[in-house]
Amino acid sequence: MKKPSCLSAAAWFALLMTGLLVLLSPMEAAAQRAVLSKMSPLVREAWLHARQERPHFRKGLPARPAVLTAFVKTADAGSQVLETAGCRVLARYGTLAIAEIPLNRLDTLARNGHVLRIEAGRRATALMDTTALIVQAPAVYEGLNLPQGYTGRGVLVGVQDIGFDLTHPNFYSSDFSTYRVRALWDQLSTDTLGSALPVGRDYVGRAELLSLGHPRDGLIQTHGTHTAGIAAGSGAEGPGVNSPYRGIAYESDLCLVSNAVSEDASLIDPADYYKYTFALDALGFKYIFDQADRMGKPCVINFSEGSQQDFHGYDRLYYEMLDSLCGPGRIIVSSAGNAGQGINYVEKPAGTASAGVFCTSRQPRVYATAKADGDYTLRLSFYRDSLPALVRDYKLSAVLARPDSMLRDTLRLDTARYVVAAMAYPSAYDASETVCDWAISTSGQPFRNGAPASLQLVGREARVELFPVTGSFYHSAIDPTLCSGDNTHSVYSPASAPRVICVGATAYRTQFVNYLGNLMVYDNGTDGRRTPYSAVGPTWDGRLKPDVMAPGQNVVSSYSSFYLEHNPTARDLTSDVRHFTYGGRTYAWNSNGGTSMASPVVAGVIALWLQADPKLTPEDCLEVMASTCRHPDSTLHYPNQLYGHGEIDAYAGLQAVLVRQAAGVAVVSPRPSASAIYRLDGRYAGTDVSRLQRGIYVRAGQKIVVRH
Repeated sequence: MKKPSCLSAAAWFALLMTGLLVLLSPMEAAAQRAVLSKMSPLVREAWLHARQERPHFRKGLPARPAVLTAFVKTADAGSQVLETAGCRVLARYGTLAIAEIPLNRLDTLARNGHVLRIEAGRRATALMDTTALIVQAPAVYEGLNLPQGYTGRGVLVGVQDIGFDLTHPNFYSSDFSTYRVRALWDQLSTDTLGSALPVGRDYVGRAELLSLGHPRDGLIQTHGTHTAGIAAGSGAEGPGVNSPYRGIAYESDLCLVSNAVSEDASLIDPADYYKYTFALDALGFKYIFDQADRMGKPCVINFSEGSQQDFHGYDRLYYEMLDSLCGPGRIIVSSAGNAGQGINYVEKPAGTASAGVFCTSRQPRVYATAKADGDYTLRLSFYRDSLPALVRDYKLSAVLARPDSMLRDTLRLDTARYVVAAMAYPSAYDASETVCDWAISTSGQPFRNGAPASLQLVGREARVELFPVTGSFYHSAIDPTLCSGDNTHSVYSPASAPRVICVGATAYRTQFVNYLGNLMVYDNGTDGRRTPYSAVGPTWDGRLKPDVMAPGQNVVSSYSSFYLEHNPTARDLTSDVRHFTYGGRTYAWNSNGGTSMASPVVAGVIALWLQADPKLTPEDCLEVMASTCRHPDSTLHYPNQLYGHGEIDAYAGLQAVLVRQAAGVAVVSPRPSASAIYRLDGRYAGTDVSRLQRGIYVRAGQKIVVRH
């Protein structure tokens, strides 16, 4: 059973004992009291689970008992009681040991008179209970200095994602009295008889949803089971059994949309390929908001997916539609993306002779796009071990002079053949700027298997910006001067949309113990700073993103039983921290990381705020964040392109929401002027260019090069 955050240790022990007494006969309960007195609360919890559950079976493998890693205090240093009980001693210091204890041997071990104490606390990982602590959610649940406690009750949390396990106990209420998923639109379903939806069909009500079990992609995907659990999971494992992995808005209702991603291509009829566009995603958001309207509830939607921004205008109407969908009580939250660790942007300022990077790809082509306010030359170079580099120059003006502003060229390098294709067009954001897409393709092998290649922007007249689309940029010792790239402009769409709240990830924990007892280390920081992979602004058209941050590393939430069953050797299952059974199925809790995990934390927090004020708009939420977010790096000026307004604080934010509501007016936080100047790492540098030291700065989304 889970220790509720609002209970004292004594109350928790009483609650646990109630469960034990229900399970045991009076005589047996009395006999166990001395044994239980040796156990810490988590060990008692494990002992109770061991009595309730059968050993877990994995396909093709013999049964193996669950294992607890714990401290054990014995009466004497030389005792072999642990080994005799079938435990694995991991470390020993005198009478104190760290041991792996099979849960089916825990009772026997505790009865041994040489064993004085068995103790374990929550693992050193960002579990959902610790994530809630980081964002100050327990004070919200308890109603500390608030009119009441807030848990998301009366709010609809929408999740558009892939791989939902509709049967997971996490989607019931904590006491298992209520099934909280109200509807699912499976956009990949082939069972479309009688459906009025453009693709797939929807399933409404407990009976239909549980009978379905999972959407069509549920055997190969599980991402949505995890994100929905973070936003709104109850932590339940069955009637009377709760885990530590409760989500943020754990008493909210849920509405789900199972959409299609690139990995689902095999499930789509080729004839329907073009049905699955951004427009269909927008319809998914609308479907959820429509459900909220019918229920008369405010709604926040989490979308932990995205794709690269562009200059073609693929998402201009998408953003406009999202603007229309959002409003009072209608909020969309999306993950910033995980491209913040790579080189995503190269700038050659006007007056600078050249700037460049190396490029590579696992696919047969490299594809980059460049935006410029004048003419320039793209220099493509291939480097050979003992021969001079093969260099080709392509002027933008030459591309524009071609029919339809398209150029094609073929290069031969030893036995390799490369095709260069260019297409120029006006920027969707500023028609005075010209964009040119550059594609360099090989035949039959990954681009990276060939000679190293670089892209260089040449010419003093124009300011040129270069973005990778397919493949990646990197710096190389082959030519150290081609080192102009940085990690900015890496936020994905639709998180880049103006009214969508964009969420980046912070880190607190570096490791966890998986269900097999193995220590898993994923070290992206411990102090609440931005994770290296979390995407960095500005947007491609110069706006500030991300908006806010939340814990996103080593977050434990629900994983699909169907995915587990059909992919027993999947690599990501090594990050399962626990397996449990309910209704004849084996379910998992899995540790995962990314901005996909941070985004539902923010969605859950906003659900708590919507319970207090159902009319909050996205702009209201941003104003609340501006005045209440924590600032992980005190050297930076906020908001900035690394952290947005900072890390979300559920409690301080809710207090601000209540103040705004009582006042009946919005409290407008001051915004930095457009003249504000920042260093590349986000630190505020003032407003006067003449006072800046030599270096590169950012103002209004544009770089400034100071040479004095």
